[in-house]
Amino acid sequence: MCSDPDTLSGLSWLLCYLTTVKHLSLYWALGTVLLLLAVTAPAALLFGFFGAVAARSHFPPLSWIGRGYIAIVRGVPDIAFFMFFVIALDQGIEWVRHQIKCPDWDLPIRQGSDFLVCPQAKMPLSTSPQWVHEVYGFWIAAFTFAIVFGAFAANVLYGAMRAVPHSQIETAEAYGMSRRQTFWRVLVPQMWVFALPGLSNLWMVLIKATPLLFLLGVKDIVYWARELGGTKTPQFTDYPHGDWRMWYFFGLLVFYLLFTRVSELALDRIMARLTRGQATMGGERQRKAAA
Repeated sequence: MCSDPDTLSGLSWLLCYLTTVKHLSLYWALGTVLLLLAVTAPAALLFGFFGAVAARSHFPPLSWIGRGYIAIVRGVPDIAFFMFFVIALDQGIEWVRHQIKCPDWDLPIRQGSDFLVCPQAKMPLSTSPQWVHEVYGFWIAAFTFAIVFGAFAANVLYGAMRAVPHSQIETAEAYGMSRRQTFWRVLVPQMWVFALPGLSNLWMVLIKATPLLFLLGVKDIVYWARELGGTKTPQFTDYPHGDWRMWYFFGLLVFYLLFTRVSELALDRIMARLTRGQATMGGERQRKAAA
């Protein structure tokens, strides 16, 4: 039915139009965004946890590293850090590969403003298929997102650790618990209820930051919405149309609103579960409601 677009009209034309190869790329990009969130959120939380632990360490060099990580990343605009870190990480990987694979290379790597390594050290190789380039770009972007949002998570978790009543720690130590036992059995379980509001806001910011993939060279839903919505020649699609970018971006608006709403409902349930039995405002409300 879709083999000859000139014979189509109305709903048939629209259904065929929405199932073209280019639109399948849009749907695939939607999966890319969801995969980015699924990978970045736990990775950023892991970076944030270790950053917060380092920041509150009694060992000064480790504390300086943790506090420096939080301060540097939080103090630099996200876009500037994204653009810098992606380039720096990519060149760092190629430099390491260059040292391993081309030890006899006698030309300087830095030649003016150019960064030149031997062909065997390029990442990915010029002979690699397109999907390898796309996967490599995605994981570089995901790691960058994890580093940036990990710093924000570290700041939230650091504040949550300090919010746990010190009397709880003193009581645990009075019962003979070691510092390690107090940290894992008292501090960490209780800090999440204080951290969740900040982490919830951070999750929302992360969702809204996914269009930055477009700036990092990954063809995400923003890229395809712009491409598919603009007036195109028959070389791009067999279904030429006017400027539909407003409708495509309206669709993105609806998608993000629905996604954030579902996230809010899920986070509310998590908060209710965490505050059950806790000496917090949420726990007090639950106690009064049960009474």
